[in-house]
Order: sequence, then C-alpha cells, then structure tokens
Amino acid sequence: MDIAARVTVLDRSNLFGGLPQQTLQDGAEAAKERKLDKGEALFQQGDEAATHYIVSSGRLRLDQTTSDGKNVVLRFMGPGDMVGSVAVMRSIPYPATPIAVEETRVLSWSAVRMMELMHAHPALAMKTVNMMGGRIEELQERLQQVATQQVERRIAATVLKIAGQSGRRTEAGVEIPFPLSRQDLAEMTGTTLHTVSRTISAWIDEGIIEGRRSSHLVITRPHRLVEISEQA
Repeated sequence: MDIAARVTVLDRSNLFGGLPQQTLQDGAEAAKERKLDKGEALFQQGDEAATHYIVSSGRLRLDQTTSDGKNVVLRFMGPGDMVGSVAVMRSIPYPATPIAVEETRVLSWSAVRMMELMHAHPALAMKTVNMMGGRIEELQERLQQVATQQVERRIAATVLKIAGQSGRRTEAGVEIPFPLSRQDLAEMTGTTLHTVSRTISAWIDEGIIEGRRSSHLVITRPHRLVEISEQA
C-alpha cells in the first residue's frame, strides 16, 4: 500500500479522521503494514501491549477468555477501527485476542512511535483520549444491557449495532457482510446458544431476517427489529 492509500485509510479511521493533512501524512509514513489470513490472531490475550493497530481492510472478531475459561465475543472490528490502543495507553496486557474472520490488513505503530506522533500533533493525543472514553462508555452500556434488558431485546440490539457499524444495503435488506454465528451472538449477549438459535429461528419464520441461504444475516425488516430492541 503506498503512502496515498495509507492516508486515505487514516482519514476514514476513528482515530485520525478529520485531523490535518500533515498529521495524516506523518501517521501514514510512520505506519507498518501487516496481513492476516482468515483465522489468524493479530495478538493474544495477555501479551504485552506494545503496538497500536488500525484495521485497513477486512474484519476482526475480538475474543476474550474469562477467568472460568469461557469465551466471550466482545465485538467485531472493521476498517477504520483502532485495536489495542487502550491497553497500550494504560500499560496493561492486551485484554482480548483479535482474530481475522476474513483476510484482513492492518496498519501499526509501536508505542514509542505513536507517542512521538502525539507529541508532534496534540490533536491526535486528544482524539486518542476521547476514543478511550468511548470504549469505556460502550462497555458500561453493554453491562447495563446484560443486567436490565430481556434476552430478545439484547440480541436485537446487538444485531442492529453490528448492522449499523458494518451493514450494507442489498435488494433483500441490510446484510451483515461477514459470517456471524449464533455462538458469536450468544457470547456477545451473555446468553445461551439455544436461546439465540430459538430467537433467530423465530425471526426467520416471521420474516424479520433471512439467514438460511448463506452464513451472512440479512435484516429484511429493520423497523421490526428496532421495535423488538426498544420494547419494554
């Protein structure tokens, strides 16, 4: 990827987007590139957090193993998302393992190199702080949902959030353009595979989603899913 292409990636990212051209240029020149095959881990939970990453193409699933050995899917990350930065900034080990769900490419900066960029471009440092705050708010929101929302609401809200982040419009509806298994949804919503399977099957029967012809979910009636996510 040439520098111009890297600049385009950074300008569309959550971290660098909207910053001055010189900041984008310096960030692009300082970045390294890495390609991940499907199923390959970017790093492992518990590794020393020494590198910032931004997804340039493809998709990552963020898996976390709990203290009792259970796997939890925290979120999916796509182009423009930063990965690992919160752990690097807090000087703690990476808390989860990002796994490529399809061929994925990332840009990366060592902790030292990113700190140099932040010193040279204070606006980048401010955006990093804001992004860290956003991640904490997202975690708090998720914990509140698990504690207070009915399971069907949680599943609907999670599917809508993923569709909002990554979905693409097709003739059939809004497609989530990567494999999203029922086990993934169970782990993301703090429920069982049986409950998710029963819920998804009911939605398919009702015509809310289409999920039989491929591994990609298609939301055919988004407004109905919104109603479910908001019901008391």
